[in-house]
Amino acid sequence: MVLHEYYFGNLASKGNGNVSSELRSALEESFGSFDIWKSDFVTIGSMRGVAWAILYQDPLTGQLSNHWVELHQEGVPSGFKPILVMDVWEHAFLLDYKPAERNKYIEAFFSNLSWDVVNKCFSSTAAIRPAA
Repeated sequence: MVLHEYYFGNLASKGNGNVSSELRSALEESFGSFDIWKSDFVTIGSMRGVAWAILYQDPLTGQLSNHWVELHQEGVPSGFKPILVMDVWEHAFLLDYKPAERNKYIEAFFSNLSWDVVNKCFSSTAAIRPAA
């Protein structure tokens, strides 16, 4: 259930904040640019199947990477810190979008993203759950 805590924790009605300069720099270092990172993250979230799209930070190198994680207990890179979590299981969007409209859901996800929370996850020194 921890991924749900991150997922709901990084959402806000109509979103808030902007990506911090520190996070933007790390994304640019790891992916080449913010736009390349976002495109890769959206592509992962758009893959066929049900899972989670997660931006993780490697605690040893500081590198950021996007991952497709099917289940809470499987596929999570050991020790990596979740920075941004997007639920792409159909139950996350079925009330508002048809299964074939996942890309519309992903657009809405980014429109309702709390960059303030994402920035806080990135700047945190520990992989902690968002505050309840």
